[in-house]
Amino acid sequence: MKPPSNPTDIAALLEVMAALRTPVSGCPWDLEQTFETIAPYTIEEAFEVADAIARGDLADLREELGDLLLQVVYHARMAEEQGAFAFPEVVSAVVTKMVRRHPHVFGDKAGRMSPAEVKENWGRIKAEEKAERATRRGEEPEGTPSLLASVKSGQPALAHALALQEKAGTVGFDWNDPRAVLAKIREEADEIEAALDGGDVKEIVAETGDLLFAVVNLARHAKVDPDMALRGANVKFERRFNYIEQELLKRGMPFEQATLDDMETLWCEAKSRENGSGG
Repeated sequence: MKPPSNPTDIAALLEVMAALRTPVSGCPWDLEQTFETIAPYTIEEAFEVADAIARGDLADLREELGDLLLQVVYHARMAEEQGAFAFPEVVSAVVTKMVRRHPHVFGDKAGRMSPAEVKENWGRIKAEEKAERATRRGEEPEGTPSLLASVKSGQPALAHALALQEKAGTVGFDWNDPRAVLAKIREEADEIEAALDGGDVKEIVAETGDLLFAVVNLARHAKVDPDMALRGANVKFERRFNYIEQELLKRGMPFEQATLDDMETLWCEAKSRENGSGG
């Protein structure tokens, strides 16, 4: 089978995926995959996109966005093979949803809504969509749903914590000052120390979770994306640790022979070099 003649057309990507999934002539690995086996790759590619953004690497971002798009096409192709839906219906669904959720752009209220009204309208429309989905599935309508029911639980823990806090904050259940959150973090750290002294593993896990939740809260009040902040810290740690590795290699010193003090000294050197160069 010849490759597509115009690789910039979305139809070319659909054609490639169809070829990969064609029995006999397709790729043996791709033919074995299911929604369940591909889902982890979908999540991984989304994280790769976030990582490229955190590193400020736009060339890499272009590649990662392509990989993420491939995941959408992959799932759509498998659904099409089962007669459930195809890629055009995925596009149609999201276009319809975005138009519906933005009456201030596409509707009769175009340009005449404040940011607060936009946010309120968005929440109301999402609630209507949820009720429609429940009706379509034949589910019984809910009584009085929890305020937090609309927060998606399948997202990564940091994002989930952030969404829970934001939703609770809409009714005033929130801190008024980031420094108050900082005091809560110190309190949680003290509780972890007490749990460590007690040696109760379950208590240590619980208190560690409370500390992480509080740190996410601080990031939110400081208007910092906690996931992006942590990714930046990961990149920084990797960069500094690589410096330790390279310096030990230059000195012909294996890790087994290096003391913690040796490595800490090199860590401080890496940090100093970054600060000296504005890093």
